[in-house]
Amino acid sequence: MPKPEPHTHLDPQARWALAAVATGAFCVQLDSFALNLALPVVRAALHGSATATAWVVSGYLLAAGSLMPLAGRLGDLYGRRRILTAGLALFGGAAVLCALAPSLRLLVAARVVQGVGGALIMPAGLALLTHACPPGRGRGAMGRALGLAGLATVCGPFLGGALARSVSWRAVFWLTVPLAVAAALCARRAAESRDPDAGRSLDVVGAIAATGVPACLARWLEQGADWGWAVGAVLLGGLFVRAERRSPAPLVDLALFRNRPYVALTVAGAVANSATVALLYVVPWTLQQTAGWSVRDAGVVFAVPAGALAVGGSLAGRVRPAAAVPVMALCLAVAAAALAAATCTTGTPALLIASTAAAGALGVAGGLALTGTQAVVRRERAGEASGVTKAVLTATAGAGLALTGGGEEAGAHPSLLLPAAVCLATAAVLVCARVLSYVLGLVRGRVPVRALLRGRARG
Repeated sequence: MPKPEPHTHLDPQARWALAAVATGAFCVQLDSFALNLALPVVRAALHGSATATAWVVSGYLLAAGSLMPLAGRLGDLYGRRRILTAGLALFGGAAVLCALAPSLRLLVAARVVQGVGGALIMPAGLALLTHACPPGRGRGAMGRALGLAGLATVCGPFLGGALARSVSWRAVFWLTVPLAVAAALCARRAAESRDPDAGRSLDVVGAIAATGVPACLARWLEQGADWGWAVGAVLLGGLFVRAERRSPAPLVDLALFRNRPYVALTVAGAVANSATVALLYVVPWTLQQTAGWSVRDAGVVFAVPAGALAVGGSLAGRVRPAAAVPVMALCLAVAAAALAAATCTTGTPALLIASTAAAGALGVAGGLALTGTQAVVRRERAGEASGVTKAVLTATAGAGLALTGGGEEAGAHPSLLLPAAVCLATAAVLVCARVLSYVLGLVRGRVPVRALLRGRARG
């Protein structure tokens, strides 16, 4: 655990880094979800099939999620500011190509390129912000950046749907171009940082395997009946472990997975992220299909849970590293109760109250998955750690929709009961692990004393 240091004010370079990361994260999250409600409009405009049109979203998410471990390590090797700036330039340029795409095939290709840019932005940006801020202020700054990103996550679908119906679906991409340019200009004013012990070599085999594992995992979670993707993830995972053990400069230090707080926060964050995706799907669906609200009215009302999610993300930065795991368990327990209440309640006001409580708790949990993990690893390898965490969060996000039992082919009302049960089970595991660790610590602490007493008795 890093030693706490006195809190100091952010210097100008740290403020520029915060502006760059917050704006870049907003762009990445906005374009992750802005086309969800606009896909029918895109399909009609470009005359594509439903299967091909879905890749406008899936291609972006797969590229972003699978490349994040590599992107985080590239930042450690060659400079986080350099990789962040390159990612923003690639993201903005790909957004222009998306806005001008004359066919669905070219749109999907441009979206994949945009996902590559998004993969470079997030891990490198979080690591840059971690190093730019004093240790006492980094978590708070990161929480503010993640809060803005959380607002884009919730408002993205409704904003994209409104723009697609009132202006054009291409306006969604034009909106992100000036934001990406502004973020790149801010990044250029931030201080550069890298891992001084990283050398200049890149673990190519590990990079290929690390890219394939989250891609296969994400496809399997989207298509649970196709076990070939699961087998592919296991095989590539074995190749990755073998390559990292043999590499003199591994892409990911396997000691990272022996860091229990890091693993606990990453796994729990993946559960929270999946539950957030489920919440974002079920509540708007209920408002539109059951209550009969329009997309615009549902979007306006859902701004309250959106605000709670954003505030929760910013509050995560105020949690001390030592309290991150217990607070994560508490947030998941609160979210479980609120998700269950949102499913079982009747009436729109009660639904919105329950969903707001769930969004706030999940916002804190999702923020802790990033701020907490950055606080329990060496600052020199912050990019590597954030890349692995973001890859896990992105790859498992698709499980949230599967847990609801919803989907276009399912006629049943989607439910939040299963996501609530998963959140509660994860919270219970975190509590049990914490108690067990405490008990084992007491036992180990008493052993030397007992041995000493035995020695004195024999003497």
